[in-house]
Amino acid sequence: MTLPPMPALWIFQMQVPTDNSLLDATSKSFLLFATVIFTIGLLFYIFKPAPAEHGVEKTRLAYLYERKEQTFENLRDLNFEYKAGKLSDADFSSMRDSMEQEAANILAEIEELEHESGNRQGDPGEPAVGSLGQRR
Repeated sequence: MTLPPMPALWIFQMQVPTDNSLLDATSKSFLLFATVIFTIGLLFYIFKPAPAEHGVEKTRLAYLYERKEQTFENLRDLNFEYKAGKLSDADFSSMRDSMEQEAANILAEIEELEHESGNRQGDPGEPAVGSLGQRR
């Protein structure tokens, strides 16, 4: 009793014609045209320029508030590194002094811009404080 050949083996048993006469000139030109169009489309898809993202315009005051928060965070990190023993006393002092000077400059510019604008646009995370140190 012989078993019929397995379907997967049929693929290997098929004869692929190697005669180029089966493709006429029209088929060859269509195949060439489709290949060129596919290649152009693929290259365009890969190398197309990304759409320009336009972010929200920041005011100078908003930028300074971000810098202030970053500077204070850097000072906290510096204190942590010093307490962990990763910095020498001299390095810690010089870095702390420069960061404190930067923070003072930022705070002075914020104060100046708020004074020029005539109204206090406080940091959203900062409590509003009146001239007597009381909340508004």
